[in-house]
Amino acid sequence: MHRLFAELEPSVTVTEQNLADRVRYTLRSNTFDVTELERLRREAVPSSGENAAAEDAAPQLAEQTANVDAAVNTPVVVDSNDDGTVAQELELEQMRSTLEEAIVETRSTTLENRPRHPRLALSKRNRAVVRALNPMLVTYLEASRDLCDTDSILFGAALAVCRIIGAKLSTLDALLDKVVLSQPGE
Repeated sequence: MHRLFAELEPSVTVTEQNLADRVRYTLRSNTFDVTELERLRREAVPSSGENAAAEDAAPQLAEQTANVDAAVNTPVVVDSNDDGTVAQELELEQMRSTLEEAIVETRSTTLENRPRHPRLALSKRNRAVVRALNPMLVTYLEASRDLCDTDSILFGAALAVCRIIGAKLSTLDALLDKVVLSQPGE
């Protein structure tokens, strides 16, 4: 989003965090109704048929693949004649399947039963995982039916990041069980 903003408004300097804060404020203050947000989202997300976007995305995807391969240390057997692209593709496919599973799981889980996400360190590895998953989300977000579906997709993406990096998740039920078991007299 930051890159797109910089392209559209090159004269305005804004940090990624500041831009994210502004978006969050706009969403929370209900400045736009659901139909207006949907129209803005469609305008902001380029269609898959645009050739220029596809040409720009190819080098970016290769760079993200290289970053993830360097940052995530998962052992993958690679043919000695190969240059490592098979390993990168396998790793990205693993990430994609984790993302799909997390989104499907989140869609079928009520808000009350969703796990709580831990705070994650801003390490290079964690950032590389997020950068690798971001382009995968475009397909899901374009097909999103409404705001609830978009919420499930984004929550599922956060869940996938936690699973990929091995962060511990806690559910509200597990926390309540601990509280009930630790109370005296029971």
